[in-house]
Amino acid sequence: MSTHDDTALRDRTATPATTGPDTTAPAATAAPERLSSGDRTLIGLLLIAGFTVILNETVMGVALPVLMRDLGVSAATGQWLTTGFMLTMAVVIPATGYIMGRFRLRAIFLTAMSLFTAGTAIAALAPGFGVLLVGRVVQASGTAVMLPLLMTTALTLVPPSIRGRTMGTISIVISVAPAIGPTISGLVLSQLSWRWIFIVMLPVALIALSLGAWKVRDVTTPRPARLDVLSLLLSAVGFGALIFGLSSIGESAGGHVLVAPWIPVAVGVLALVVFALRQIRLQESADGPLMDLRVFAQRSYTVSALVLIIGFMAMFGALIVLPIFLQQVLELGTLETGLLLLPGGLVMGALSPVVGRLFDRFGPRPLVTPGVLALSAGLWLLSTLHPGTSSVAVVGVHVLLSMGLAFMITPLFTSALGSLPRELYGHGSAIVNTLQQLAGAAGTALFITVLSTTTAARVAEGADTLTATADGVQGAFMWGGIVSLVAVAVSLLVRRPATTGDAPVAMH
Repeated sequence: MSTHDDTALRDRTATPATTGPDTTAPAATAAPERLSSGDRTLIGLLLIAGFTVILNETVMGVALPVLMRDLGVSAATGQWLTTGFMLTMAVVIPATGYIMGRFRLRAIFLTAMSLFTAGTAIAALAPGFGVLLVGRVVQASGTAVMLPLLMTTALTLVPPSIRGRTMGTISIVISVAPAIGPTISGLVLSQLSWRWIFIVMLPVALIALSLGAWKVRDVTTPRPARLDVLSLLLSAVGFGALIFGLSSIGESAGGHVLVAPWIPVAVGVLALVVFALRQIRLQESADGPLMDLRVFAQRSYTVSALVLIIGFMAMFGALIVLPIFLQQVLELGTLETGLLLLPGGLVMGALSPVVGRLFDRFGPRPLVTPGVLALSAGLWLLSTLHPGTSSVAVVGVHVLLSMGLAFMITPLFTSALGSLPRELYGHGSAIVNTLQQLAGAAGTALFITVLSTTTAARVAEGADTLTATADGVQGAFMWGGIVSLVAVAVSLLVRRPATTGDAPVAMH
């Protein structure tokens, strides 16, 4: 179990940190409304580092055609630069709850940023595709730890009364960094080679690492714990196989497949069932589970996580399909594509802190339900795209979709994680970030599969490639709109967390 006993370092919090059910701390005083300068500096450094590493999750999409040409690889092979990144994230993130309970914050930060920096350098210097893929995997190993670390630290330091505005700022990292990845990639590729995507990132990573070595301090006390190796293996096989299978669905629809997608999906599901049963059994042991599934006993966590999954499916699916429409149907270049996707990312970034403040005042549901409705409307409008659609209309609908996501992500993350007792922060963050990776893979699989199969069917009927691709894009967004209706219904169940995160978790 992950434990965050930071009482000695945080005498300004509303209630003392707990290390289990038997705390005998004195009565709490009123919660302060402001963070100390040291806490703000620490969270600020983690935000910078988190933005830098998460940005890299989506930079390869626009660059894929250039990489295919320069490295002489097929689309199915080149796609592994994104799939491999997601696979690594899915394998590492489940272990972050254990990592944050077992090791000190400073050591975790330095290790994660060092891995990311090393991976960026390897990718920048890669002589061929194989080494470039290794660099992406090393990058992802550091990235996987950074976001759960950022969330857990913020939840540990920030009083519940101002938690929404802090999570609003964190949402910039969660949502905006992936959203503007294609824009940055397009800008770089318009003037320079693909290597510069990594070269321009390297000094930023080095600065973040240096500042962290100087300023990051420990705010948690680790607890000795045994790593359950079998749980780690089951987790790696389960999440890895499931994401591989989902990613392969789109490739198989386009005629490129190494193995039938249902095989890794079935293996992944089976491994995760065994993994879950083992975690339940380990809850009664002294060392605790690798991922504590008791987070799902909190209704706010489960409902918020479900809506988040659908939101991230839509976001990652749109990030894949919209560039295809802009480049293959409207016949725009990488630079124009990147610039047209930028307004949505900027709007999301501008709204996230505002939404966080509104959350502190009004709670989640008045924000989440309108946000999901805007997301759904955006997807249905995108399902009407055709070869005569203007690029201005595409930007307008993408901004609407981004506004919907901005009103969803901050309240949902805050409601989910804020409903947990302190000792489950690390596990809750690890699980919700793992679900985010699965949602991204599932969204990509859904959108690409519909796009590929519809396009192939229309070509077989005699349609030209441009018209067939436009029909495929319409079909992909239509199915996204159908899925979004589930999120609309579930959003009505979202409530403000009943707990403040200080109550101990009930033992079973």
